[in-house]
Amino acid sequence: MKNDKLHAYIEEIVPERPHLLNKMEQYAKEHNVPIMELAGIEAMLQLLRIQKPKTILEVGTAIGYSALRMAYAVPDSKIVTIERDAERYQLAEQFIEEARKKEQILIIKGDALEVEEDVKKHGPYEAIFIDAAKGQYQRFFEMYSRYLSNDGVIITDNVLFKGLVCESDIENKRIRNLVKKIDVFNKWLMSHPEYHTVILPVGDGVAISKKR
Repeated sequence: MKNDKLHAYIEEIVPERPHLLNKMEQYAKEHNVPIMELAGIEAMLQLLRIQKPKTILEVGTAIGYSALRMAYAVPDSKIVTIERDAERYQLAEQFIEEARKKEQILIIKGDALEVEEDVKKHGPYEAIFIDAAKGQYQRFFEMYSRYLSNDGVIITDNVLFKGLVCESDIENKRIRNLVKKIDVFNKWLMSHPEYHTVILPVGDGVAISKKR
């Protein structure tokens, strides 16, 4: 993760994405919308291609980029995704409609901590992807893991947070507190009695958890 040249090399040889996805990547860059880093999402998509889940839950839609990446990678899947921000929700709807994936992707509008009943209706899920408010990761995991199928996997992004989880001297108080929460979550997850978890140092750090 700290080797920028290696990181750039991996991103450089990733095959070109379709025009719509390139447009979304550019929009995210220009408007500071957090989407999954290229190397990280490629690792996740490969895992999903191997697993072939029929149902996927995504916590944190943003503009719909990762939902569409998953829809293209696993075309037989049904994806339920949650977004609380009204503007991002609207953009995600537009991009998903442009991609002609409205039948495959359902967006639930609302705070992920408040829409459990709506999400529950569409479960159980064979894969769950957590990529929303990092300070709430443990609550998201506890809430939605109960709707995971027995052979399912939970994928969590940003668990290494730009490598800051191993830094002890962080001046910015807000960042320092967020890093502490991520560190607490990582240690909780790695020692969870019900899950085997591995953290991959790709993208911004990807945790993969499977029921024991």
